[in-house]
Amino acid sequence: MLLGLVEHDRGALNEASLEMLTLGRRLADRLGVPLHAVLVGSEARPLAARLSEYGVTTVHLVEDERLSEYAPEAWAQCVSELVRATGSQVAMASGTDRGNEVMAHVAAGAGLPLAANCVEVEPGETYLVTRQRWGGSLLEEARLDGEVKLLTVAPHALEAEAVAEAGEVVLERASVALADDTFRVLVTRRVEPAAGAVSLADARVVVGGGRGVGSAEGFAALEELAELLGGAVGGSRVVTNLGWRSHADQIGQTGMRIGPDLYIACGVSGAIQHMVGCKGAKRLLAINTDPGAPIVAKADYAVIGDLSEIVPAVSAEIRKLKLAQPSPARGTGDD
Repeated sequence: MLLGLVEHDRGALNEASLEMLTLGRRLADRLGVPLHAVLVGSEARPLAARLSEYGVTTVHLVEDERLSEYAPEAWAQCVSELVRATGSQVAMASGTDRGNEVMAHVAAGAGLPLAANCVEVEPGETYLVTRQRWGGSLLEEARLDGEVKLLTVAPHALEAEAVAEAGEVVLERASVALADDTFRVLVTRRVEPAAGAVSLADARVVVGGGRGVGSAEGFAALEELAELLGGAVGGSRVVTNLGWRSHADQIGQTGMRIGPDLYIACGVSGAIQHMVGCKGAKRLLAINTDPGAPIVAKADYAVIGDLSEIVPAVSAEIRKLKLAQPSPARGTGDD
């Protein structure tokens, strides 16, 4: 059996888990075993039905009132005990901060190796895994041994694919005796984003700014463009170091890794650490005064010019298009 940890935050599914399940399903099919999933916390119960769309046959739900917030050691104990109880051959999670952290605890507790940020897995007596190294700048082939194969899947490395026909998922309540010391590390406080704000991790359009934006005030034009496109604003590491944006907005190897449909990079040079963070974007548009900037070479589209002129001009055209769209027809009362 193959067991996948599905990550969520207070019941909100992390879409990277669906990418993990896609790779997990392919591996399970090759091994000829069923794909099971672990959900931790009562808030995650509603997610069980959706997982059947990605090939999961059984969901193991661990409920404990102390699991209402993320606790890495407690989550790891849930995975470890379910691996033993179900006799799983493979246990995996998404290669997010949480997924890697939980699986590292699982590996340490069991004395087993962990292959992190995998993009391909070839089963055998030992598994041949291809994984991202150096922040995704290179791929490494490695052999994974161990009684249970533990691995995580690099976020945005593959598309989440639903099965052609979803079956009925079986929901089983798992009994895990969680010791108090597994809650030594626990989320105790949150700083919530502004109401209605689009999450950088989930945004389909991201407008990013680098040193070329010039100042914290210069991000106002990027905020306007992002709002018109229903997207979110991010920044490079230098921007957060200068205090123009908070660290939560940082895109890069030591910040957020994004996978939007469109990433508009404004005044970003394209250092390798930043490119690691945005390599999951389906399309990249660079706005830069330097035609030789590394990000221009990587971009699908590039506009060479002053972003302080280009970004407001793009926003103005979008506003015109929105105003030109016909209003929805009003009902006459006879329909």
